Amino acid sequence: MPKRTDIHKILVIGSGPIVIGQGCEFDYSGVQACKVLRREGYQTVLVNSNPATIMTDPDMADATYVEPLTVPILEQIIAQERPDALLGTVGGQTGLNLAVDLATAGVLDKYAVQLLGARVDSIRIAEDRSKFQEAMLAAGVPVPQGKFVHNLDEARAVRDEIGFPMLIRASFTLGGTGGGVANTAVEFEQVVEHGLRASPVSEVLLERSLIGWKEYELEVMRDKANNFVVVCSIENIDAMGVHTGDSITVAPAQTLTDREYQHLRDLAKTVMEVVGVETGGSNVQFAVNHATGEVLTIEMNPRVSRSSALASKATGFPIAKIAALLAVGYTLDEISNDITRETPASFEPSIDYTVVKLPRWNFEKFVGTNETLGPQMKSVGEVMAIGRVFAEALNKAVRGLDIGWPGFSRLLIEDGEPPISREQLARPTAKRLAQVAAALAQGMSPDDVAEATGYDIWFVSQMADILAAEESLLVGRQLTDLTTADFRHLKKLGIADAVLAQLLGTSEMAVREARKERGVTAVY
Repeated sequence: MPKRTDIHKILVIGSGPIVIGQGCEFDYSGVQACKVLRREGYQTVLVNSNPATIMTDPDMADATYVEPLTVPILEQIIAQERPDALLGTVGGQTGLNLAVDLATAGVLDKYAVQLLGARVDSIRIAEDRSKFQEAMLAAGVPVPQGKFVHNLDEARAVRDEIGFPMLIRASFTLGGTGGGVANTAVEFEQVVEHGLRASPVSEVLLERSLIGWKEYELEVMRDKANNFVVVCSIENIDAMGVHTGDSITVAPAQTLTDREYQHLRDLAKTVMEVVGVETGGSNVQFAVNHATGEVLTIEMNPRVSRSSALASKATGFPIAKIAALLAVGYTLDEISNDITRETPASFEPSIDYTVVKLPRWNFEKFVGTNETLGPQMKSVGEVMAIGRVFAEALNKAVRGLDIGWPGFSRLLIEDGEPPISREQLARPTAKRLAQVAAALAQGMSPDDVAEATGYDIWFVSQMADILAAEESLLVGRQLTDLTTADFRHLKKLGIADAVLAQLLGTSEMAVREARKERGVTAVY
């Protein structure tokens, strides 16, 4: 279908200031959308309160407003610019909330502004947890058992019905703000009060705890012709209970069987149809109990999300750009794939490498903050690494954190550090990956590590393989003993020359020269 010709000027809402849970990934998305809309001949009007972004550069839009992102200010801009349509799905939670607020206030109807990308009803169903739960249950999509409350008295009334541990989620918040896990009555009261304050509609969801279940995400797209594609599957190494923004994630998912993947794919398509997302991208999150096979749908975001940026960079599939094109009338089969330049966007991306994302925390800048990770996001950034296999990508990502870690290595063990206990591993913190390395190096079995952390045994086994390769260098071997096959094996695991040098008692330069002499070099 051709692009729409009944609209000429489009208002794009940015994501505002960079905060925990909403970072520069939405600037990345907004830039893609603005560029492609202008290329298609549409006038673009950009509103963003953050001048320190790429999207507010003068050449990104026909008109740029660096103004507070509030309904009164946006109404003034709409009255002056008179856009035909509004695109709010590339501005994160901020853009989505403002689109709903403008519709509720009657501003969009007053100035005859059409909403692109997602209907107001669809946004409300996806973002209002009570409506989402009702819609999913009516469609036969399994969701966690839970109750919605609006004050502390209501919460106390249903507390015993659900029992502890209990997961508490605030409605209409970003990055899990206001959420938490309650294991006792005291924690329950504290988290519920915090969640009610954080939710703009004073609503929290009390639901059965799924801590320990595996968490998966699907980045999906749909067009008005009902074409549906899965752009990327993402697996969270940290189990349920840790916000996906604080979890180590891997793309594509590594531990799903094909049957399980196809089941999640079917559920994601149903979720999009039930919510009513006619065009654009969405992020759908699932919890899977591998022991029983039970699958529950956690939530969906009817917009470009933090995971969308990861999926875009992991696959080369420009989700925000294509979402903008779908919003103005194109279908997936009419949009060319930027990577292949031969196939259309209706072909699902397939990658022959592994991508690992590691969160980056700065707890030293937030004195007094509880460093235990939970449903509320605490990371301030993230790194992404690509490798042929998981172990290589993991090592690259660890080095990319730029916190002095040489990789996933026994070298992370501090001098005089006592043995890591199962209790330490069970507590999710920013240092847990280093603790896993230490525990494995100190002799804890992969099965015990997997049970304590909730990590899938497959991932722990891959981590153990890295340490086993390092162990092979500590049995009196010299640099001259390493063969071409040895170097290739070590490099396939992502072990850096600097780590090899330290383990072998030589210099990094000597390792590099020996490696090159054996014909083992970096290639792309």
